[in-house]
Amino acid sequence: MAPAPIPTPAPATSSGGHRPIAISAVGLRKSYGEKVVLDGIDLRIPEGTVFALLGPNGAGKTTTVEILSTLITADAGQARIGGHELTGDPDAVRRQIGVTGQFAAVDGLLTAEENLLLMADLHHLSRGEGRRRATELLERFELTEAARKNVATFSGGMRRKLDLAMTLVGRPRIIFLDEPTTGLDPRSRRVMWELIRNLVTEQGVTIFLTTQYLDEADHLADRIAVLDHGRLVAEGTAEELKRLIPGGHVRVQFSDEAGLATAAAVFGVATRDDASLTLQIPSDGSLTNLRAVLDVLDHSGARAESLTVHTPDLDDVFLTLTGQQNNPTVPAARQESNR
Repeated sequence: MAPAPIPTPAPATSSGGHRPIAISAVGLRKSYGEKVVLDGIDLRIPEGTVFALLGPNGAGKTTTVEILSTLITADAGQARIGGHELTGDPDAVRRQIGVTGQFAAVDGLLTAEENLLLMADLHHLSRGEGRRRATELLERFELTEAARKNVATFSGGMRRKLDLAMTLVGRPRIIFLDEPTTGLDPRSRRVMWELIRNLVTEQGVTIFLTTQYLDEADHLADRIAVLDHGRLVAEGTAEELKRLIPGGHVRVQFSDEAGLATAAAVFGVATRDDASLTLQIPSDGSLTNLRAVLDVLDHSGARAESLTVHTPDLDDVFLTLTGQQNNPTVPAARQESNR
């Protein structure tokens, strides 16, 4: 039973139960001299979702963020951010977005409150509104007790929280987070994850996240794309991506050798283990595939004692898909769509 290919997502619109599109791009390309950084990528990200872009160092993740956030221009391609053309109305795009880079862009000589008030001034908020916004964000990010301390004394996790809070001063509807938890300890990473998810679930913010942490993408993202050598080599939900990779299987355990032998005769491609009375049957992990296995077992008369489904994790996906520009495990149609 061969793994099922990732289904191509249906275009999302503002009607028919689909979410409006927050970020769309077609054929984005960027080169520096002879080095091709982005080789024609397409994106379609609905509002109020978390989209994660995975890839090894040098794959083009930061370049993608820089283009979509108007920091640099693409050599070719088109994009719309929050309903505005990226190149046609960059000021309107900037009013819609917030950007948090790989390193916290905070002033260590100022206090947390002063950093937030500075951002309020840059967003042309009135003095009163700026103070209200700073107070609100300090409370939300649990920085109230440290509000009047110099940021130079903050831990890495506190600095990252303040950096994200500063991004929110202007109430952006779309936020680009470029490796936001790099260098944080596990507890601080979990705190950041909770803050990011709350922005989506409570305020409907759209998050474009780049990361090298596979568990981060698995935990946060509604959809994930894998970028390698400037091209998207796969895209889908975490579960869809996992089903792309060979190695998924259903493990069935039997109570006696007779049941094992009966099932083994039916599933010719299965791996039999007489010591543990188990049969390992190739599977893509889908509900349809699981039903097919159960139907065959039922008709064979073999009585199973237990059944477990095993699928590859995102580590397997990442290692298999990256570093191979024409990977045979990626459906050909999917590869062609990203050229």
